[in-house]
Amino acid sequence: MKISEIFEQNKTVFSFEVFPPKKTSSIDSIYSKLGALSECKPDFISVTYGAGGGGASVLTADICKAIQEQYNIPAMMHLTCVNSSKESVEEVLKLIEEYKIENILALRGDIVPDLPRQTDFMHANELVTYIKERGDFHVSGACYPEGHPESDNMVDDILNLKRKVEAGAEHLVSQLFFDNNMFYEFQEKARLAGINVPIEAGIMPVVNKAQIERMVTTCGASLPAKFVKMMNRFEHSPEALRDAGIAYAIDQVVDLMSQGVDGVHLYTMNQPEVAKKISDAVASLRCCQ
Repeated sequence: MKISEIFEQNKTVFSFEVFPPKKTSSIDSIYSKLGALSECKPDFISVTYGAGGGGASVLTADICKAIQEQYNIPAMMHLTCVNSSKESVEEVLKLIEEYKIENILALRGDIVPDLPRQTDFMHANELVTYIKERGDFHVSGACYPEGHPESDNMVDDILNLKRKVEAGAEHLVSQLFFDNNMFYEFQEKARLAGINVPIEAGIMPVVNKAQIERMVTTCGASLPAKFVKMMNRFEHSPEALRDAGIAYAIDQVVDLMSQGVDGVHLYTMNQPEVAKKISDAVASLRCCQ
């Protein structure tokens, strides 16, 4: 099923993100968790794409295939272009078409200093156009409620986002954020700019201090006073911080769903137990839509 069809059901979509195991871990480490995640009945599951291309694309596609065939849940494959040529993207598209994967999240991807950058695609909108010209795929894109870290200002960022939608992106997934007001303000600006595709709010439950420090460094998400107080209060008690982080994420999701957002995309960090606690807490909200 295409993600566009899910949004046509006129409900708040609830989806998950997972990532392939690191090279030092067994592939079974992700497959053993998909069953538990599937019990939460997400509307779809996205699978991230490793840096550098190559075997990463095959591994991501294999996981997407398993999600669809073993659990009957639509999968969305991440596809980055910063280190990809047109020929390598073409090969990936042929593979996922063979696997009957219909949904792609088109991303520029992180620039890796040690890898020579390809020049066939300089921006995600170019990848979106290329994909749409080569198959009947649903293509999604990323958005940044607080602006892309490399963008000069929010106006330019929104205009670039509009170019991505005009290129064919049919659905947007936001970067994580910890202040819902940031998302609501961004959503209003996007609508005023004529961006009318569904926008899913990306939520990451913080379960340890190292995780939040890493996330803030890489994505630049701001921390509201309420969140900082929570971190400071429980930083020396890992169990308490974990519970508080999950509770904070639940509060975010409840507020987002009560405001009628298009969807909530939960960054699970491959932790089914965390995803289940959040899913169970909002189960009644999902059922009454």
